[in-house]
Amino acid sequence: MAERSFVKEVEKLRLGQGELFRGEGILAVTKALLESGVAYIAGYQGAPISHLMDVLADAQEILSEYGIRFENSASEATAAATLAASVNYPLRGAAIFKATVGTNVASDALANLASGGVLGGALIIVGEDYGEGSSIMQERSHAFAMKSQIWLLDPRPNLPSIVQAVKMGFELSEASHTPVMLQMRIRACHVHGRFVCADNRVSAFKIKDALVNPARELNRIVLPPASFLHEKEKIQERWPAAVRFIQQNELNEFFAESADDIGIALQGGCYNTVIRALNLLGLADVFGNSRIPLYVMNVAYPLLDEEFERFCYGKQAILVLEEGQPNFVEQNVANILRQRDITIRLHGKDLLPMAGEYDTATVLAGVRAFLERYDKVEAEVTVAACQARIPAVTLPAEDLSDKNSSDKKSSVTKNNVVHTRPPGFCTGCPERPIFTAMKLIERELGQHHVSADIGCHLFAILPPFNLGNTTMGYGLSAASAAALSAPVANKRAISVMGDGGFWHNGLTSGIANSVFNRSDNLTIIVDNSYTSATGGQDIPSSTAFNSSRSTGHDIEKAVKGVGVKWIRTIKRTYDLKAMIHTLREALTTGKRGPKVVVAQSECMLNKQRREKKRNKEAIAAGQRIVRERFGVDPDTCTGDHSCIRLSGCPSLSIKPNPDPLRTDPVATVLNSCVGCGLCGEVSHVAALCPSFFKARIITNPNYWERLLHWIRKGIIGYLQRCDTKRRERYDA
Repeated sequence: MAERSFVKEVEKLRLGQGELFRGEGILAVTKALLESGVAYIAGYQGAPISHLMDVLADAQEILSEYGIRFENSASEATAAATLAASVNYPLRGAAIFKATVGTNVASDALANLASGGVLGGALIIVGEDYGEGSSIMQERSHAFAMKSQIWLLDPRPNLPSIVQAVKMGFELSEASHTPVMLQMRIRACHVHGRFVCADNRVSAFKIKDALVNPARELNRIVLPPASFLHEKEKIQERWPAAVRFIQQNELNEFFAESADDIGIALQGGCYNTVIRALNLLGLADVFGNSRIPLYVMNVAYPLLDEEFERFCYGKQAILVLEEGQPNFVEQNVANILRQRDITIRLHGKDLLPMAGEYDTATVLAGVRAFLERYDKVEAEVTVAACQARIPAVTLPAEDLSDKNSSDKKSSVTKNNVVHTRPPGFCTGCPERPIFTAMKLIERELGQHHVSADIGCHLFAILPPFNLGNTTMGYGLSAASAAALSAPVANKRAISVMGDGGFWHNGLTSGIANSVFNRSDNLTIIVDNSYTSATGGQDIPSSTAFNSSRSTGHDIEKAVKGVGVKWIRTIKRTYDLKAMIHTLREALTTGKRGPKVVVAQSECMLNKQRREKKRNKEAIAAGQRIVRERFGVDPDTCTGDHSCIRLSGCPSLSIKPNPDPLRTDPVATVLNSCVGCGLCGEVSHVAALCPSFFKARIITNPNYWERLLHWIRKGIIGYLQRCDTKRRERYDA
């Protein structure tokens, strides 16, 4: 159950020649794939490309009409290896995954694919996730393209450019017999716009043709001595073919080329930001008409020497705008200028930050510094004045410019600062009680080394749980604890991985490895029925019915299948007593060998998406609906707040104490409560306090429930009035 449905939007994929397509970037990519005559698509979800996978999943009926094979791959390596179908056959194929963690996983397949080369067009669509909003380590895909000699496209973030990049990417791949990587930044994935459609195409050469007439070319197989010849072929044949294609089809763009004696060379993905910065400086309009020469590299790799020489002609300086580090493009440009003996000032990371996302404010400051150096901007157009027009959380312009009043600036900063908001578990998340149980066990047995993993459960490294020592990659938590297996009483290392990570990598690299090497550690597999962290996509162990995928495969059986003897499955993670008992047994049992605990409960976010929609429809139809939620009796609460420290649920908060003799605030439960019951479980299991109560909220109650409500309301009201009169007599 993906977090967003595209069932209605995918109907736009049927638009034909001359019709106008309006929509989101990821939908435009899918339409471009159909128009390119693609034969197969494979991918693995991950931000910002997850929604593209969801679009393809919802569009399977349309894909099947054109004979397109679509797979939700087990991993990025699986998706990349699928492109092997294009090595010997004129089949166009696309692989989709998140960068750079996706390219890390897929690098072996990508390297072999790039070495042997392809006959049919092979396009790797990479969701670039670089910058402050990223969920991964700060690296770029550019290095992988350079390492394996894969051509890298980075189109301008508008729909016509994105569609053109997809189509030309296949043609470039076929012209140079090289896989092509298309980099889709977060904003490009979700940009809205329009473009004129072409007709969808069926692949001229079909998958069944390959099966009926299998082809084989020995020189394309990566095996010495052919692998030595591949490297020579890359440089002597494929690279020149790619350069010719890029030049002939004008994939890179020149704007206002001779307008001035300075210029900016930029990656295509940064185009919108640069135009916005120039617009704020009064040097471009909102339609992209620039007064400063721009060289837009929609092909980020390889760079074209002749085009750079053309752009630099008659100029005294250029600024290379390249997001992230290392500065591959700037170094390459410096080499081109030196080899061609072009005398021109080159600027780049000397005026812009070496690392970090290039948002409008950052680019504005760098471009302004470049233009100031060559007297190309008016003095009164200050960076502070421009930044004041950017809708962002920034200090007021007068405070930014007041450099002499440090005290005033410090106080303003404190008042305007945005407090850190680290990620956390959703309200009612079934993973929360697992870590609550681990904290309570920690009181008994002391601290343990905890190997964390990629997924929602990684949030446990933050308060209030503070659990987790390392994280090495998706499904690698058990492997990252492999060295920490030794006979120490009650001190087994603990690994935590999700069901998505388990099927992606954990079963072989973690569990099977532990069995083979006779590890004595504990692995907790969080089974919440989806790859929740990437948007709720189905996986082999999903319990929901999926008409196009085989689901319902039990994790416990898979673990037993690779040889684990000690395994326990907890069907309901909210049963805190069972969680504590099982973890205690796993950490103290005298039996040797790997221990596995499968903790099951459906992702609450997906559950609420389903139930809220169903309840809304039922309420509108006048049906009786009962919803449970918890509350705190303020007169009983002691203000200890252990419930918050051992749960951390967003629905738990504090409010002033109603007792004038007690100053500590009391706990309270907000209306966002979904009634999971963990806070009450914590109170009783940890012997904290009896202040929690469970209430039932009834919508469209029946006659007897309404009557009972009025009787209760009357009795309670009578008692309250009596109590008020008693207090008045006492006060008198």
